[in-house]
Amino acid sequence: MSGTTPRVLIFPLSAQGHVNSMLKLAELLALAGLHVTFLNTEYIHDRLIRYTNMLSRFSRYPGFLFRTIADGLPEDHPRSGDRFMEVVDSMNETTKPLFKEMLVSGELGSEISPKVTCIIADGIFGKFTNDVSEELGIPIILFRTISSCAVWSYFFLTKLIEIGELPIKGKEDMDRQITGVPGMESFLRCRDLPGFCRVTDTSDPYLHLVSRETHQCPRAQALILNTFEDLEGPILSHIRTKCPNIYTIGPLHAHLNLRLSKKINPSLSRSPNSLFDVDRGCMAWLDAQPPSSVIYVSFGSITTMSNDDLMEFWYGLVNCNKRFLWVIRPDLVAEKGGGDGRIPVELTAATTERGYIVGWVPQEEVLAHKAVGGFLTHCGWNSTLESVVAGVPMICWPYFADQQINSRYVGEVWKLGIDMKDVCNRKVVEKMVNDLMVERREEFVKSTAEMARLARESVSESGSSYCNLNRLVEDIRLVTSTQLNFH
Repeated sequence: MSGTTPRVLIFPLSAQGHVNSMLKLAELLALAGLHVTFLNTEYIHDRLIRYTNMLSRFSRYPGFLFRTIADGLPEDHPRSGDRFMEVVDSMNETTKPLFKEMLVSGELGSEISPKVTCIIADGIFGKFTNDVSEELGIPIILFRTISSCAVWSYFFLTKLIEIGELPIKGKEDMDRQITGVPGMESFLRCRDLPGFCRVTDTSDPYLHLVSRETHQCPRAQALILNTFEDLEGPILSHIRTKCPNIYTIGPLHAHLNLRLSKKINPSLSRSPNSLFDVDRGCMAWLDAQPPSSVIYVSFGSITTMSNDDLMEFWYGLVNCNKRFLWVIRPDLVAEKGGGDGRIPVELTAATTERGYIVGWVPQEEVLAHKAVGGFLTHCGWNSTLESVVAGVPMICWPYFADQQINSRYVGEVWKLGIDMKDVCNRKVVEKMVNDLMVERREEFVKSTAEMARLARESVSESGSSYCNLNRLVEDIRLVTSTQLNFH
């Protein structure tokens, strides 16, 4: 097989955050000269074609293929909010035989590189992809698209049940200290545990699914993490006790932008891998605002909230008298609540004066804009890293999964913002925006600027993430030419 170009199969979970970061990895590998097959569900592929220039953008890479696979859900399934885990369930149940069949049939390859020589699979379905890779003798690397601190906590979910730290016994129990996750004993509370832990029944299937899939990581040849050593070094040391071969190659968006700018016209670099219709009108609005004057608000692609919660945020943003750019997805409000659905006139007037509401934005560009001085976020991992790289302090209102623990790290460990979890009150929103943008501004500007510097260093030549990506590419080439395992 010497002389054959490696063909890497990349297979993400069908959600905006997972697809976005794994597409960035796919492009980095293609830039390095590897052939890549990107396997999406039909639902996600259709949305990407509708809202991005994905096909033309990736056509510049020889041997790059897009292939699709069924996720087993009806077309009208919402795939968001409290029904999102049904996507994970369905893919775990229905996709395995299709996945194996596609690998065996050769439809994931091309004439010049017909066989998949390495699989990079989303770690949330590590079990069935590990099973198939072992059966077919194809090396596999798992990619966890979440934070390392979340991955590490997932390893201890069953232990927390065994030692009686789970379940959480109601609201009065939320501030109880959690001691069962090594390295986090001094600051982790019940409310900071991953969202899956907020169940009264410890036999909850999703809690055990997350635990089971996390314990698949050591079975793979290696683990890829979208992080950098200066951000999560202590936790990475812990993870290496279970998964010795880790490639920390993040922040992926900054890493990709840097390598694209060296090889390709920089104006082609940025294109959001978006599942929603991006409204670029907000950029002209931002251009007209003073430096660091705008609080940018977005709760990501999956979060849903009640109409009452929406109103509390809206009043809080209006009452703090700051300019705001707010992403309100069409499906953000899950249930309309009381009232006649009309927006109070004072909110409409204040928003016209100093706000801009939009369905979806080019987030990397928004956060990098000089007018943006703060980010009210759900603390999804891509959003957190984009904020870190841009040096923008955060107010964190997490929704589920890794977001609860990310927000604790942002506020308590990295000191890059304020954790507002479990509170949705206009007075609190108003106070926290003022704290972030005015009262504690100097403190946050200093801490975020330093972490942004370290993030940029990690992906620049000779930085830890830069070197780790080079090592990953070389290891994929080596495993193709020798059929050896990763070292």
